[in-house]
Amino acid sequence: MVSDASIRFFDAQFQRQVGEADLCLNPFEQAALPHLRGRVLDHGCGMGNLAVAAARRGCSVVALDGSPTAIRHLRQVALAESLPISAAEADLRCHELDGDFDAVVSIGVLMFFECTVAVAQLRQLQAHVRPGGVAVVNVLVEGTTYLDMFDPAGHCLFGREDLARHFEGWEILQAEHREFPAPQGRVKSFATVVARKPAPNRH
Repeated sequence: MVSDASIRFFDAQFQRQVGEADLCLNPFEQAALPHLRGRVLDHGCGMGNLAVAAARRGCSVVALDGSPTAIRHLRQVALAESLPISAAEADLRCHELDGDFDAVVSIGVLMFFECTVAVAQLRQLQAHVRPGGVAVVNVLVEGTTYLDMFDPAGHCLFGREDLARHFEGWEILQAEHREFPAPQGRVKSFATVVARKPAPNRH
């Protein structure tokens, strides 16, 4: 779980999405999908739209989220379509990953943790990417003025270039910033990095 306040915010949002059958990929999920193959981790899967899309393309997906509504919905979809998705409710601040992955996706999650926790979880995600595998990570960054979803006591807006710096030594396939309008004239400012983990040197 991210925090009680954030989980309540998103669980209510997910309930609305289920009721309205709003199951489209968001822009960041659309950009991530072509990079996914093999065994995939969807870290903070939300409604599971990306997990479902990846599984339909032949990936085996482990999907984790703190929202019971989201996980319940994803399990129902996976069962109905016989998709290779393992979906579990998890406290992503401290969840220990099991095994390695060909692709790891964490879209819009890490900024809900305190900064030390966010960095530690990012390192764990990176450690569980197989050599030659890909990580797709997206966070809100400084410049964001829409903070309604955050617990004021514990969140982390990364610096605009911080995320890319955490992938030093990886092959950066894509690094970009995007801004979106938010209610009351506010802004959401995102950084996204798609990076390939280097294979070990062979002598």
